[in-house]
Amino acid sequence: MINIKILGTGCASCKSTQRLVEEVVAAKGVQAQVEKVEDIPSIMQYGVMRTPGVVIDGKVVHSGGVPSRAMVESWINA
Repeated sequence: MINIKILGTGCASCKSTQRLVEEVVAAKGVQAQVEKVEDIPSIMQYGVMRTPGVVIDGKVVHSGGVPSRAMVESWINA
């Protein structure tokens, strides 16, 4: 199971990123736990200074804007 964290305080871009990640996970039929992290100290532990950020299995793969669908699909390989 893939562990995915969406880092962000709740802005529109953070919500869009979470929705996009969840859509791709569902479309690919991948087992994943998608978690929203809104606590600023927790976000900063990942070194993310611009949100939204995406962390997959403990590794930051994106920060600072809504990723493209193609980017998300490349992160989530079935």
